[in-house]
Amino acid sequence: MSQFGAYVVPVVILAIVLCGIIKKQKVFDLFLSGAKEGISIAVNILPALVGLMMAIEMFKASGALDCIVAALAPVGNALHFPSEIVPLALMRPVSGSGSLSVYEGILRTYGADSYIGRVASVLQGSTETTFYTVAIYYGSVSVSKTRHTLPAALSADFIGFIMSIVSVGLILGH
Repeated sequence: MSQFGAYVVPVVILAIVLCGIIKKQKVFDLFLSGAKEGISIAVNILPALVGLMMAIEMFKASGALDCIVAALAPVGNALHFPSEIVPLALMRPVSGSGSLSVYEGILRTYGADSYIGRVASVLQGSTETTFYTVAIYYGSVSVSKTRHTLPAALSADFIGFIMSIVSVGLILGH
């Protein structure tokens, strides 16, 4: 970390406090109010988060992930999608920690500098944990109908999967 980087957070905090003082705001009271609101939001989000995490673990433990990977292998082959990356592509929209575990296994098995490792790295960095994000954001504001959010977000994830292969192929060759 650079000399300047070590001071960024303290300087930002000091700037916020100074702005509050200049505007004659009760900075600490505002901080406490925001902290209370944050706790209430966390309490509202917690059931959705626990349910999502439990469903992910049940999905992995049941062997359903392996069955889906096997069923999608022909589609992956047609798209030139390495079959070793399919579990990561399936887990990434659902769980950040689950996909990180799959990603770590890929890097351990194939190495970070392999084609598969590089595709996995680009995929991991360029896609979102869609279901988790929707559960958190919509849960925090009590929205139950996601309408077009999921189809649009999952389409973006799919394009991210495809483009991870294309970009690694174009930049690094394969």
